[in-house]
Amino acid sequence: MEPQAAANDYKDVVLFLATAGVVVPLFRRVKVSPILGFLLAGVVLGPFGLGALGKSAPWLSTFTISDPEQVAQLAELGVVFLLFMIGLELSWERLRLMRRLVFGLGGLQVALCLVAIAAIARALGQPWPAALAIGSALSLSSTAIVMPLLAENRRQHSPAGRAIFSVLLFQDLAVAPILITLALASSKSGEVLSPRFLIAFAPAALGLMALVVAGRLLLRPMMKSVARAKSEELFMAACLLVVIGAGLLSSLAGLSMALGAFIAGLLLAETEFRHEIEVTIEPFKGLLLGVFFVSVGIGLDLSLLFQQPLLILGITVGLFFLTALVVLILSRGFGLTWRQAGEAALLLAAGGEFAFVILDNAIEGGVVGRKIGHLVLVAATLSMFTIPVLASIAARVGRGRAGPAPAEAPAEEGEGPRVLVVGYGRVGKLVGEMLDAHGIAWVGADRDTKSTSAARREGKTIYFGDASRPEFLRRCGLETAPALVVTMDSPEGVEAVVAAAREMRPDLTIVARARDARHAQRLYELGATDAVPETIEASLQLSEAVLVDIGIPMGLVIASIHERRDEYRKMLNRPDALGGRVRRARDALKRN
Repeated sequence: MEPQAAANDYKDVVLFLATAGVVVPLFRRVKVSPILGFLLAGVVLGPFGLGALGKSAPWLSTFTISDPEQVAQLAELGVVFLLFMIGLELSWERLRLMRRLVFGLGGLQVALCLVAIAAIARALGQPWPAALAIGSALSLSSTAIVMPLLAENRRQHSPAGRAIFSVLLFQDLAVAPILITLALASSKSGEVLSPRFLIAFAPAALGLMALVVAGRLLLRPMMKSVARAKSEELFMAACLLVVIGAGLLSSLAGLSMALGAFIAGLLLAETEFRHEIEVTIEPFKGLLLGVFFVSVGIGLDLSLLFQQPLLILGITVGLFFLTALVVLILSRGFGLTWRQAGEAALLLAAGGEFAFVILDNAIEGGVVGRKIGHLVLVAATLSMFTIPVLASIAARVGRGRAGPAPAEAPAEEGEGPRVLVVGYGRVGKLVGEMLDAHGIAWVGADRDTKSTSAARREGKTIYFGDASRPEFLRRCGLETAPALVVTMDSPEGVEAVVAAAREMRPDLTIVARARDARHAQRLYELGATDAVPETIEASLQLSEAVLVDIGIPMGLVIASIHERRDEYRKMLNRPDALGGRVRRARDALKRN
């Protein structure tokens, strides 16, 4: 009996992993967000899906989630990790550069949609607290679905893509205040802003301040200490500790775990460890977010759609038209063309994942009735299932004969393309200084904490991380970088970075530091545009110095040095050039 009990204990986990193994590849193959697959799988595996058929066909219970509450507890971590990643993606500099669209367009969209939806809910008989909670939930779009679709269609850097990202960014920022407001509204301590309530809420405020202060003092030194160990396992453990630890501290203070994780992410966003943490946490976030959407699907009673189809469809269609109209008008007011505004309106028209978080909190707190809350959740789910279709239409609208883009400098909208310098030792530092001298923007990456910390103190944008990983390069801006300079002193490391970058960007200019001529030839084979061997370059510089010192005119010396450098480059680019020289030398030795 014991083995059977143990198997039952792990059945839900096995079902989820099997779902992930089937859903993700299948939905990616048909170019649909796997999140929709997780939602659908939750509905099928839940009590309102196969579970409802368990009495007539007991064998179906094998394929049914038997403990939804346990899954829901694990699913909470999905939201915690999502809020942490949102915090990591923010920075004060990024908000400053994009403040016009983020706080202007995004703020107006959330405010207008929230007020309009709340007014409609109030007119339909909901009390004001419930109406405002419903308006808050339905005014937020789906970051988890829309952003990957923008990236797949290569629209994230278009005017419409920047506007969509800005709106989603403000919506993500609005989640924490909304959750705090719900906690206030659901309080049983009397009037919301009474002195009695404020005194009761004081420990939470003090806990939040303590979390911010402790984070500023401890997080960066802790991550630096772990990074010096040069152990991926320890770094991963430290990242998980930060996310879960910050969430638990926030929970002990009377706030949500998600809010604590968000603050921790925001504090780490300004550090050199930002991108490496993002790459490390991403798999956990994706998997746990999958659990979250499965748990949402488990709790959805789609039978409500058959019981009250007109009400649910009315909410869904009304949400589409209201949100799309607000975004369309606001986008035109912020300088987008009609086509660009239409693309933004279509992609932001549907509901999002935070509707489930907000409404679940509102239902549990007694702010929203359980019945109306579930009806709104079903409507939000239906709207999310239409996002891929809306994205397809939006891509056609955006790629039509659009007028000129708004006449705004890229710096006002976000970070522009920057040269990526991998390796910030003596060579990399000199490259950075030369780029600065010519007014070229650049960003650096290095695996040495001393180098990154020293550069940060000098005001340089340097990130700690492993640049051989494509995801890290992508987060450092490789997809828009005009060039990549690899200055690492490890030949194997240089080769790994060049190979990864060339696979990601066939058109990228890659200049790499080589140990010697043989290493340079290897780098050319991997796709480097230029490989600079240390031995050859040192010889050329020595030759230049001695020729000038003995009186040869500078112009003639420079011309001859450039000519010889070009000869070496052509020789190294020629297949088997070095191999032929080695074979000839070996044959000569044998003859002697």
